[in-house]
Amino acid sequence: MGDLSRIDARVNRLGACPLMFKVVGLQVFVAGVVVVLAGVIGGQSAAVSALLGGGVCLIPNALFAARLRWVSRKPQGAGVLTFLVGEFVKLGLTLALLVAVVQGYDKLVWLAMIIAIIACLKSYLLVFWLDRIQYK
Repeated sequence: MGDLSRIDARVNRLGACPLMFKVVGLQVFVAGVVVVLAGVIGGQSAAVSALLGGGVCLIPNALFAARLRWVSRKPQGAGVLTFLVGEFVKLGLTLALLVAVVQGYDKLVWLAMIIAIIACLKSYLLVFWLDRIQYK
C-alpha cells in the first residue's frame, strides 16, 4: 500500500506543477515550427496537415493538463484513478480527432501530419532537457 501513496503524492505534484503546461506550451511551439517547415517544403496542404496533426495531440493534452490542474486544487487532490481515467480519455480523444482529420480533410499529406504528431508527442523530452540545463 505504500507504493500507492507514493504514486498519489507524485500525481498530486504533477497536477499542481506547471511542468505540464510547459509541455503543452512547448508542443504549441514545436507544432508551429513543423507547420512552417511543412508549408515551406510541401505547400499549403502539407502545412494544414501538420497543423491538424499538431492539433490532434495538443487539444487532448491541454484538456488533460487543465483537468489535472483543476482536480489537484481540490482538498483530496488528484489520485491515481483520476490520472488513469484522464489518460484513457486523452487517448480516446486523440484517436477520435485523428479519425476525424483523416476522414474530413481530403488533401491530407500523411507525412506532414505524422511528423507533426511525433514532434508534439516527443516534445516533452525537450522540457526535461531544458529544465536540466536551467538548474545546472
